[in-house]
Amino acid sequence: MPRTTPPRPVDVEAAFPELATMRRATTRLHPRPGTPTVHESSVGGPMLWPRDEPWPVCTIPHKRGSGYRYSDVLREREILERAWRRDPRSGPNSEEREVLAGFERGRHAPQLADTDPIPMIAVAQLYHHDVPGLPHTDGGDLLQVFWCGFERHGESRHEPHVQLRRRRSRDVTEMLDQRPAPGVVGREELVPSACVLFPEEVIEHPYFMSLDPALQERIAAWEGPEDAGDRYVSDLSTAPGWKVGGYIAWNLTAPAPLNCSACGTELRPLLTADEREWDPSTTSWIPVEDRPDPDTMRANAPTQVSPGRGRLTIAVCPHDPHHPLRLVTQ
Repeated sequence: MPRTTPPRPVDVEAAFPELATMRRATTRLHPRPGTPTVHESSVGGPMLWPRDEPWPVCTIPHKRGSGYRYSDVLREREILERAWRRDPRSGPNSEEREVLAGFERGRHAPQLADTDPIPMIAVAQLYHHDVPGLPHTDGGDLLQVFWCGFERHGESRHEPHVQLRRRRSRDVTEMLDQRPAPGVVGREELVPSACVLFPEEVIEHPYFMSLDPALQERIAAWEGPEDAGDRYVSDLSTAPGWKVGGYIAWNLTAPAPLNCSACGTELRPLLTADEREWDPSTTSWIPVEDRPDPDTMRANAPTQVSPGRGRLTIAVCPHDPHHPLRLVTQ
């Protein structure tokens, strides 16, 4: 079922014409639980991967033997999904609870050294025909996104590690039968559940704190008291959820410069992975089709991931996709 974002409650460009020059198109991906194929755009679905091409691996030094078994994460979700769909919704039965109790964090792969290669997790694949705003180069029509199952990278040793692959789908003639996966992951919330996508293009405006201070003051005066009217941050600037392009919502930190380390060009958001498609402060973005049942289990958390602090944006150089990417967690 397609997903349709309701019109914004206020025409913010009519109130502040200068915002019209800052508008950006973004594609809300609207992931929903399903069984995608390799020929479809998806989150957590199968990848169109050549049989003879090495799967992406992480070799960055960090501990990788302790955590949750990847297979246990998937099995636990299957059991809980089945249990809560029974009528009446009584939850897991005694037999299921016994199985669930065995899915514990532990040192499940003590044989792994800190630099042993571990398969990256297949996060998303996006076809250009599904996401028109998706940057594509060298004739490629497919973007594939992977991240490590551990957030132990970067200077802080608490950052995600992401790899991108771009390809021409028509070049893949012999496909990999079964995708590799890590034996252990640091957090269950780094394993995406399989979702089909319902892409929809919407318009965004810069996050409030990214605006010129004088414009911030005018918007604040226009909004009035916090509990009155529609808030620019919640309803009129950036869309929540998984999306391609648009602007970054700097909810937890002040806006930071994002310049390409290779050429100095301002980086642009490529993909945002979000733990929630909406929350109590962003209900105006709930798609029309989801409004009859917005509190249904997993309605606003279909992918069951929570990267970084809950939302991860992959920013790339608009001039050269081969330049180093940057990650922003909020």
